[in-house]
Amino acid sequence: MNPNNIELLAPAGSYEGFEAAIGAGADAVYVGGAMFGARAYAQNFNEEELLHAIDVAHIHGRKLYLTVNTLLKNRELEEQLVPYLEPYYNAGLDAVIVQDMGVFSLIKKEFPKLHLHASTQMTVTGPEGMKFLADQGATRVVAARELSLEELSRMHEACPIEIEAFVHGALCYSYSGQCLMSSLLGGRSGNRGRCAQPCRLPYQVKNFRTREYQKGEFCPLSLKDICTIEILPEIIDAGVTSLKIEGRMKQPVYTAGVTGMYRKYLDLLFERGPENYHVTGKDKKYLLDLFNRGGSCTGYYQMGNGPQMMAFTNEKKTGEVSLKPKQLKVKIKGELSLTSGLPALLHVSCKDDGAMAYTGEVQLAKNQPVTRERVLQQMDKLGNTVFTWESLDIQMNEAVFVPMKVLNEIRHQALEELTENLLKKYRRNVGLERIERIAHGPQPKIGDIVICDNVPLGKEDFIPIYASCESEEAAEILCQQKEIQGIYLPYVLMEDYLQRGLANGKEMYLSLPHITRGNPPEGYLEQAKKWLEAGMTGFLVRNLESYSVLAQMGLADRCVLDHSLYTWNDEAIHFWKDQKILRNTVPLELNEKELRHRENTGSEMVVYGRLPLMHSAQCVRKNTSGCNHQEDRLVLRDRYDKEFPVVCYCRPWKTGNTKETGPCYNIIYNSLPYGLLKEAGKVKELGFSSVRLSFTIESGKETRRIVEDFAAAYHEGRVSGEGEFTKGHFKRGAE
Repeated sequence: MNPNNIELLAPAGSYEGFEAAIGAGADAVYVGGAMFGARAYAQNFNEEELLHAIDVAHIHGRKLYLTVNTLLKNRELEEQLVPYLEPYYNAGLDAVIVQDMGVFSLIKKEFPKLHLHASTQMTVTGPEGMKFLADQGATRVVAARELSLEELSRMHEACPIEIEAFVHGALCYSYSGQCLMSSLLGGRSGNRGRCAQPCRLPYQVKNFRTREYQKGEFCPLSLKDICTIEILPEIIDAGVTSLKIEGRMKQPVYTAGVTGMYRKYLDLLFERGPENYHVTGKDKKYLLDLFNRGGSCTGYYQMGNGPQMMAFTNEKKTGEVSLKPKQLKVKIKGELSLTSGLPALLHVSCKDDGAMAYTGEVQLAKNQPVTRERVLQQMDKLGNTVFTWESLDIQMNEAVFVPMKVLNEIRHQALEELTENLLKKYRRNVGLERIERIAHGPQPKIGDIVICDNVPLGKEDFIPIYASCESEEAAEILCQQKEIQGIYLPYVLMEDYLQRGLANGKEMYLSLPHITRGNPPEGYLEQAKKWLEAGMTGFLVRNLESYSVLAQMGLADRCVLDHSLYTWNDEAIHFWKDQKILRNTVPLELNEKELRHRENTGSEMVVYGRLPLMHSAQCVRKNTSGCNHQEDRLVLRDRYDKEFPVVCYCRPWKTGNTKETGPCYNIIYNSLPYGLLKEAGKVKELGFSSVRLSFTIESGKETRRIVEDFAAAYHEGRVSGEGEFTKGHFKRGAE
């Protein structure tokens, strides 16, 4: 266990929080700036504060990372991102934390020396997704918070880049990049840093087949915070190199207290070894007193899920903690020479760097000479600098006089030069780098963002309709509907319906799990290859892990990306086109206006379905009434009497195999189905290659009716059906 390879990473939502983190012993600090950070409601840093923080971190020998981990719209990417990052890049910013592949791609081209950390919102759940990002240029992956120690260890062994993992703070109920709950219910997108935390609110729960809700109102989606200080040796042993504390919305006292405690125990671990590692009850209580929500847990590292991880309340608790954050200073050495008839001369040094300054003229004292104590007092006035004297040798053997102004000037000049010498190795010049790139080849360009090659379709023009489904009842109907061009089916349905669909002229696609953890069941990929040989068209891919596996098999051109692999902007679209995918699916949070400025050729848009509010490694049934190992359905009811279906995916691979084939997950769906029936004309004007109907819990009868209604609207320009639909974000969009 090499302490030089382990990083303690602390959060800072303000400059005061940054100082608290550095003072408490953080090796690195992650912060948000004025734009594009996933904590939009934190105080965050203005440009001056952030530039100063970069310098201060580097003088202390620490690192600073900037969150650029929201999804960006075209105009933001085209007009704002590059000029926003330029001053920080030039100052030596160490890394950016990124969710959006368009942002990732653009930063890689425009700022090639900047390290790219793949955000936890990319939902990286395995070694294949990690290797894919490494191949694209990522230097670090922030692992999904749902992973076990064993899974992290497999990722570490398979891929050489760094793993960052959360060790303390709040947990999202949802897989971080797979949550639209705040967005669809309130228009405040977690992917835009504005999550309203509806998962912390009270809901009532009932089994889908029962009539009565469980009595009492509690918070079935509210998790405890994690505290892993007792298992730090195991986390490090699993290959995690950056230990991340959550809390950019917290106060500096919290940052200082938590960071300081983890610093203490990391140092003890490195000093004594894991066999002698022990956390006292007093220190565990101290962490709880800083903040807790119904206690704490060790998260998913040692357990899959369960009620022991749940707070079932949104009550926030703190104890009596007295703490004043420290302001860390850098020690410097100095030599000051005051000789009459010569300029005052000051040499300062720090680590391996030094600086020299001289100014004024030291005079032979005529009356009252300056004393050594007075000189030292003046030189001690280091003000708001990050420096403090470790030693200062003052050479003044004569009775001399020197104005205090001269001492102030020489101190200021020497420290200013020392600062520049300490920082020059971090400085960059993006302008010169661009000139050099142009001289050695064509300048990479951002894709044409505003002017798109979309071809609007008229009301009578044909647009292909695809459909996905999860039930045998729906699959039976879809295979019979002549209006449906292609069908996405899970494995267990593909076995029975592939040939039937092909016989009816359908394109057939295998729907892969929404969340992929671990290897596919034995024979899964082999059977998929046989289906391809038999005429299956391709795959519906929901995550990086699945895509990477298929790409390595030479099947990237058979992949349809689902909406969970976000293509908010044209740069992301171009990135995936370069990977040779078949087509992408339009994200669910863009509105009509934004879609008109998006390159939609090669995109499929969902126009009907129960939209997923979130995908969770937790199980509502298990946490409220116990696990029955069945793919059950439940209902959540909120305070406004809206009912949200919950589906338990106990066998995510859908092989029909009764054996455990991977971690289960829940999907919570919106209370009303989404449907752009009356908006068919407007949708066709946007130039999509196809549209999709997404069937989840609908009956066969409902499936048939919906297909007929949407086919009439999209193929004939005739709205004949009625239904109670939400328009999602098509009209209002998300911020």
